[in-house]
Amino acid sequence: MLFYPSRLSLLIFGGAALALSPFLAGADAVPAVPPGPSPAVGKAAARPQPPTRSPDAPGAPRFTRLDGKAGVNPPMNAVGNFVIGPDYVPAPELKVVAGVPQGKVQQFTLSSKDSKFYNPGIARTAPPTADPANPKTQIVAIQPVDYQRTITVYIPAQYVPGTPAPILVTHDGPQQGRADMNLAHVLDNLIAQKRVPVQIAISIANGGGDAQGSERGREYDTMSGKFAEFIEAEVLPAVEKTYGVTLTKDPEARATMGSSSGGAAALIMAWYHPELYRRVITTSGTFVNQQWPFNPETPGGAWDFHAQLIPQSAAKPIRLWMGVGDRDNYNPNTMRDGMHDWVEANHRMAAVLAAKGYRYQYVFALNVGHGMGPARQQILAHALEWVWQDDAAAKSRR
Repeated sequence: MLFYPSRLSLLIFGGAALALSPFLAGADAVPAVPPGPSPAVGKAAARPQPPTRSPDAPGAPRFTRLDGKAGVNPPMNAVGNFVIGPDYVPAPELKVVAGVPQGKVQQFTLSSKDSKFYNPGIARTAPPTADPANPKTQIVAIQPVDYQRTITVYIPAQYVPGTPAPILVTHDGPQQGRADMNLAHVLDNLIAQKRVPVQIAISIANGGGDAQGSERGREYDTMSGKFAEFIEAEVLPAVEKTYGVTLTKDPEARATMGSSSGGAAALIMAWYHPELYRRVITTSGTFVNQQWPFNPETPGGAWDFHAQLIPQSAAKPIRLWMGVGDRDNYNPNTMRDGMHDWVEANHRMAAVLAAKGYRYQYVFALNVGHGMGPARQQILAHALEWVWQDDAAAKSRR
């Protein structure tokens, strides 16, 4: 372990296992909170189990049915809506394959005290309450906090120093030393088979907590370009300096990926900064009203993606893969605003994307909840390959 005199510390794991993929964590995993004392927060009431939604229910898009065939994913060249499951088979790309070059996974830490964007962080001091003056938001008590943010970097064996590398930015990255090399193994195999470009994956831990009044919520659920700007100004330069790599500026060679609010953050980055990112992967995307503080320009938070932003805007050069579970979140919460059904939100996203002519693929997975549970091990490699399938990506693999 190497310690630097600044607030940036570096941890290198040669062959150690690290948690890289929010897709492959527990189905209802809570984002890790950085070390240090936690503010006192009242105990929230247990949520009821989400209902199971049928692919034939009113409001669902028209699906191509692939369910009943274990391990089957949609065609790689297909766009539109597909049902998979309810039985899932882990993709072979998750395994280490003899003779396939193995990339290196390394970690370093950034302190909130050094950030010009998120210094200090925030944390709730009590559960949110309904705002009697505005049914679309909540009253939240917060306090400032300092935190450490772990950055996990995968560098493929095929990377040539000095060459601008395509990048994959993922959200809800691991804390120091978490075990799981699934994303690295998948990328090793896909890169070796030339199914995706040689790319550097940068997995960024959130600032702690969840939803309204949390640092994670401020970063992920805010409808603005700020989080993408933070990554561009502070995270990517630190990756280049720490590891001596060069990251591409070409938006066609940049992908971003996340689950839940991390999925919302992935699309928010590309929506507000398509000159930086044009390829997006989401599972259980939180395209619901979770933004805080309230913003009158987007009063429904990420719900406004399908309610107004996408329908009322010219199509942007974004290629989007989405997945959701049939038992995904249904959380009316204290607002009772009708904008907290994750399945409905993702269905609505599929409808407006189709209407606007976007290149998208939407997977509705049976027998899984928030985060898509065991379906993720089947679809991660597929989603990564699909999001890179076009002429621009093919050119970068030659």
